[in-house]
Formats: sequence, C-alpha cells, structure tokens
Amino acid sequence: MKQLPIAIIGAGPIGLAAAAHLVERGETPVVLEAGATVGATVLQWGHVRMFSPWEFNVDATCRRLLEAEGWLMPPVDELPTGAELVTRYLQPLANLPAMREVIRTGARVTAISRKQRDKLKDAGRWTAPFLLRLQMDDGREERLEARAVIDASGSWQQPNPLGADGIPALGEAQLNGRIAYGIPDVLGGAREQYAGKRVAVVGSGHSAINTLLDLLRLRDDSPATEVVWALRGDNMQKLYGGGTDDQLPARGQLGMRIKAAVEAGALEIAAPFPITRVEKAGEQLQLFSGDEGLRIDEIIVCTGARPDFNMLRELRLDIDPAVESARALAPMIDPNLHSCGSVPPHGEAELRQPERDFYIIGMKSYGRAPTFLLATGYEQARSITAALCGDWAAARDVQLHLPETGVCITDYSDDGLCCAPVEATGPSLLSIGEIPVLNQWAAQPAADRAPCC
Repeated sequence: MKQLPIAIIGAGPIGLAAAAHLVERGETPVVLEAGATVGATVLQWGHVRMFSPWEFNVDATCRRLLEAEGWLMPPVDELPTGAELVTRYLQPLANLPAMREVIRTGARVTAISRKQRDKLKDAGRWTAPFLLRLQMDDGREERLEARAVIDASGSWQQPNPLGADGIPALGEAQLNGRIAYGIPDVLGGAREQYAGKRVAVVGSGHSAINTLLDLLRLRDDSPATEVVWALRGDNMQKLYGGGTDDQLPARGQLGMRIKAAVEAGALEIAAPFPITRVEKAGEQLQLFSGDEGLRIDEIIVCTGARPDFNMLRELRLDIDPAVESARALAPMIDPNLHSCGSVPPHGEAELRQPERDFYIIGMKSYGRAPTFLLATGYEQARSITAALCGDWAAARDVQLHLPETGVCITDYSDDGLCCAPVEATGPSLLSIGEIPVLNQWAAQPAADRAPCC
C-alpha cells in the first residue's frame, strides 16, 4: 500500500494545493483532471473578477514552491479574475518540475471503490487499495490503484435547478438549451445572446449579483436590454450583505452596487417569485410562479450548485442529509444556522469519512452551502495531507482566519437565534491553538441554541 500514490481528483486551486503539500513532504501523488488543462473549471468563469484578493487566493506551500523557482507573488490586495488566477498562479504551479510529472489531464474519474470489495464487504477492507475507474479523453478506460483518495472535484458542474423546489421546474429539462447556468460572459462571448433582450436572472447570491451588474453595463451600450431579477423571497435587505462592515471590501461593494441599482429602478424585481414551471411562448419563454407569469427572452440561473456523489457510490460516506457535507462540518457552515460570516477552523477531523483515507475537500466539501472561500480549502488540504503522511500534530493544529461578511443571521431571523454552541460533552473535533472547541451541538433543536452576534 505504501508504494501506491495518493490520488487527487481535480486540478483546481484546492487539488493542486493538496498535491503541493504532498510533494513538499516527499510524496508522489497523482492528480487526475477531467479537463484539458489545470483550472479548467475556473476558466469557465474566467471573466469574473473575484472579491477576495491574492492574499487569500494563494496557498502558503504553493507560494514557497513557486518562489523557490523565481515566481513573484502578485500584489496581495489586487483582485484577480478567474482567468488570471489560472494564468498567473495555477499554470506556473503546474509547470514546476515536481508538479508537472504528477498531473494527468483529460482523465475523468467515473467511479471509486476498494479493490475486489464492494461497499458491503468488511473483510480485508482497510488493507485493500482504492480502485479508481478513469475515462480518458481519447475514449480509453483505465484502472488506477491508490492508497488514499482526495476528492477535490468541486461542484461547479452540478448547478442547482431553476425550480424553487430543489428539482427542475416543469419544462426546464426540455428547454435546457434555452437556459444558461452559472455566470455567462454577457459582456464578452455571450454578448450577442443577451444584448437587446429581456433577460431574467434567477438567484440571490454573489453570482446572481455579478451577472445582474454585467447586464446593466451591457444595457449602457444596448439600451433595449431589459433586466429582471427573479427571487424566491422578498427580503431585499438580506441580499445586500454587510456593505461597509464586510472585511472583504469588494464583496461588500457588490451588495451596495446592486442595492443602488434597485433603488434607482434600473432593473425589474419579481419577488417573491418561486418558479414552478417554464414554457415556450412563441419566440419567448414564460416563467411561472403558480399562476403568475413572467414573459422573457433569456434565462440565467444563478442558484448555486450541489455535489455529485455518483462516482462515490461504492464508498462508505457519512453525509449530512441537508447540507450534503461531511456530517461534522455541516453545522459550521449550514446557512440556516451559520452566522456572522465566520467559519470555525476545521480540517481532517471534521472532513473524515467512514471510508478510511478518503476525503472530500474544497467547494465540494461544503455540499450545498454557498460560503466557500479558497483559503478554507487550502487549510483543509494542509490538514488532510499532514494526516495522510502520519503527521497528526500538524493535522490537528488547524488555523483558519477568514474575513467576516459583516452580517449575522440574527439580523434577519424571526426568532433571533443562530449558531453559538451551547455547553456540550464529548470529544473535541477541532482545536484553535490549545483551546478545545466542541462541535456537538448540531443536533440541538433551535430553541436550545444560544443567540449570538
């Protein structure tokens, strides 16, 4: 087993960081990337400027390896686009000799199991290597054995549907070619598709706000463009975020800019408008919320993403039923509970699965929670790789310092309750320095949780 590599699925920022940590420790991992290049998924939103500066977007170990080869860190307060993150950071990292030889592109992982053992079999399970089934971009299939697996494949490729029920709206599947998901480049390659059209943006997060602001810029050049913001709820103040209290100024400014646009009447608001079906209406489309209809030309769905567990079916997982993250992590990131924009430090212990030596990290580790930052994933990668290399002291010394959003769930909740833990018993799941932090309150009913913030 010790002669087998640690397999890392995904050559995005977090997958490459995990590889770099292993390389620095003298290991030889194998990174499996479905795309044709590292950062292939990031390039799909390459036109978007990030609200987190370079300070939070570069892993410390990756920086050491790069600077040893003469790489210069970009200005720490500069905001990169997704494309710049790839060209100025991920590609130079992947081109380092020690990294280049461990990365395989065009290699999609379609299934993971244990060699000659399905999920049900106990006998000899933990001494059997992992078996990964690969689909190569030339059509060939391969098998790869590994002693451990880190799934950093992300969730961008699994967007949430248009429908407000968590399942596709009626007619959504049939009209899939007329509906865009994610953050299309409305000022670039997709400009002609949206210029002069009546466009509905569905969603309430930063992706939706970025898209709305780009559409308003498009309207400056194409005045016939109409912009509609379709929202499931109607609490507009909650959508605007922390404003000047946000410790990431660019994130706070997104909310302030869209608030100013709404107050100036620059876009049409359809709220509350939980979408139940979509139909063709001549050359246009019609969105429905119950019996209420909304006629539009184009639809952009920015409703977040969810993890794909299909390739993990033969592994033993403990996934939170709501958040779809590791069960121990869920209460720390659950948007129904999580408060004040901060995430407690977490690493190997919180991400551990019943399937030994298998971990989900990065955006996929957050399940359906929308608050992931790269800095979070880098600390996950550091802690997990330390554990896989037997350095348990380093694995447990989890430290995470994230900029807060400046908002708290108690600002908007009816009961004024949020996520402060009550006194609990049992083993600690993480530590900040030498101070144990108990994380046993997830199952507490809301009335037993203390108000905070």
